[in-house]
This record gives sequence, structure tokens and C-alpha cells, in this order.
Amino acid sequence: MSSDNLASNFFRDIFPPQRIRVLGAGRFGRLAAERLKRSFPDALLSVTDRNTAKVDQLSRELGITGEAEDSILSISRIEPADDLWLIPAIPVHVGFEWVLSVLNRAGEARRLAVPQEVDLKVPNPLRVPSGTLYASFATFLCPDYCSEPEEICTYTGKERPGNLYEVFGAIQATGFDVAVLRSWQLAPGVGGYPGRSLRELITGIGSKPGGYLVATSCRCHGVMNALEWRNI
Repeated sequence: MSSDNLASNFFRDIFPPQRIRVLGAGRFGRLAAERLKRSFPDALLSVTDRNTAKVDQLSRELGITGEAEDSILSISRIEPADDLWLIPAIPVHVGFEWVLSVLNRAGEARRLAVPQEVDLKVPNPLRVPSGTLYASFATFLCPDYCSEPEEICTYTGKERPGNLYEVFGAIQATGFDVAVLRSWQLAPGVGGYPGRSLRELITGIGSKPGGYLVATSCRCHGVMNALEWRNI
């Protein structure tokens, strides 16, 4: 696991995690839950998915708490506690959807396509019809056992060209501010963030209406969406 001061400074009081919620009970949610249970056996681990059968099966087999509800709705109803680590394992940009939900309670927010100019500012951009932009330093399938080392790529053995979350943070696009939610690796192939990080994200965005590029990223891979919001 890549530490990068994970156990100090901002996270000193909430790492190792004591509460972890996996969002999604499909293939990747199961892998995440299995690995997190091994890595943090004393943590209170739970899984949320709208598929009741999958939740029940995973809860029964791993002996963890399950919640049969849409993952985004389940966290949009609350402001996740500082020490609750969220592990997205669904094909949705969870951080962005949560921000959009919170902003629509305080004002009026709408999703936009990420500006085309941003494609030229990230490595290996992949744009989908919804306007979401994916980026990655990798041009290959990353090994499942990757521990996200700080300096080198596990696959190539070469120095990583940088940290993608920093690349996202440095993007400049006309009419948009940038807000980046960093994903931290808690187990091989399993990343997430605490509620504290979500609160910091919404505090920054909520302090000033306007356009925002909202990204979630680890060292190598990331996703970005755009929104605009105003007070009403």
C-alpha cells in the first residue's frame, strides 16, 4: 500500500480506517470487500448496492453489514462522517454525483461536458458521450497486485511521469475552476477516500458559484466531470 503520509497529517486520526463502506456489490465491490477485510480486520466494513440479492450474498459470505439501496442516494442523504472511508466500486463518478446532489439542495446545479480543450492537457484522454473525461498514464492493463508505489510504475519498472491528481489540479480551462478529490490506495487495486475529503471538496466548490471541473484521481488514473451551479 502506498502511504505518502497517509497515516499522518490530514489523516492521522482516521487511519488505519475503523469504518469502511464499499459502494457496489458486483465483481469489483466483492474484490474490494475481500481485500479490505484482510487488510483491516478490525474495521467495521459494510457494502451498499441496490441489488438486494448481491448485498445479502456478500454480507453472508464475508460476515459484513449490508445495505440494499442505491449507492449515490445512500451517501447523498447524509454528509459522510470524517472517519468513514468510501470505496467506489460502481461505474459512476461517485464524488461528482455527491457534489451535484449537495449543490442542488443549496442552489441549482447542472452537469456539463468537460471542455474539449482539457483533452490536450491530460495523458491518454478518453471521452465518453456523456461528456465525462477519463485519463491515465497507463497504455496497458495494470497488474492486479499493483501497490501504487510513489516513484515507479509497477508494470514498467520505470519512473512514473508524475501524479495524475497533480496534473488534474494544474489544469486551466476558461470559465472553470478545478477541484480534485484524491483517491488513496487502501489495498492492492482498491482505492477510496474518507468523508473528510468530500467535505473539503464541497466546502471549496460551495463557497463560490460558477463552473467547476471535478476530478477524482489516484497517482495514475482519474475521471473528470464538469458542472455549473448558482444560488437561487
